[in-house]
Amino acid sequence: MKVMLSIKPEYVQRILNGEKTFEFRKRIFARSDVDTIVIYETSPTSKVVAEAQIGKTLEASPQEVWNSTYGSDGIGKKSFFNYFRGCEKAYAIGIGNVAKFDSPKPLKEYGVRCAPQSYVYIKS
Repeated sequence: MKVMLSIKPEYVQRILNGEKTFEFRKRIFARSDVDTIVIYETSPTSKVVAEAQIGKTLEASPQEVWNSTYGSDGIGKKSFFNYFRGCEKAYAIGIGNVAKFDSPKPLKEYGVRCAPQSYVYIKS
């Protein structure tokens, strides 16, 4: 099973160049059979630009997740803690084997009408 995530362009570039190996989320998928992330790059690109395999997913307090992912997070400490402000739990989704597409794909190729706010499941 695949899941599509909306990711800002600056973070997509860090994923593609290998600097960011974790994607941080306040909520995680309910299904346990998700093995692939479909990367939707938000505006101005507004297209699907890559897919990646899901590695280890961490679930802990924001401080514990920061301590475990620092150096491979691709996000600054201030941005990280601003994102998780008020949250008791944080999730770090491991990203591996990133396959960038030669040309970005529209959402309709995945049967999706609009960019996901959090995530959307995609049938493999």
